[in-house]
Amino acid sequence: MKRDSIGKLISYINRLNQKNLARSFKEYDIGSGGHHSYLKAILQRPGVNQDQLTTDLKFDKATTARSVRQLEEAGYIERRTDPNDRRAYLLYPTERAKAFEPMLHEILQDANAQLTRSLSTEEKEQLWQLLNKIYHNNNE
Repeated sequence: MKRDSIGKLISYINRLNQKNLARSFKEYDIGSGGHHSYLKAILQRPGVNQDQLTTDLKFDKATTARSVRQLEEAGYIERRTDPNDRRAYLLYPTERAKAFEPMLHEILQDANAQLTRSLSTEEKEQLWQLLNKIYHNNNE
């Protein structure tokens, strides 16, 4: 019996998760493609520089620009010119984003619970440790 590679399985799981998240966020005008990751990061660090956000979330600049623009159009974030660098933007959550934050966390928690529903508590911890180890060993 042929086994799928680890990379392929991770990719499949990610696509399933993204599809489910897109469905959950659709009614809130938050698109797919990681928009929720950007919103969460901006809520955690109001005033974050757009370039730093790109680096932190490991997306490319074009994806960040597109996601930021869409979140801004949906009324979740506000871009302000960085007073120290007129070419850069600082990103701030709006009142709509702040009001949505509890729902954002709930949706993300539910998605993680759905992904790991067949695992025991110990298996979930082991999975987290192993994935972290793989990530950090390949991100040096």
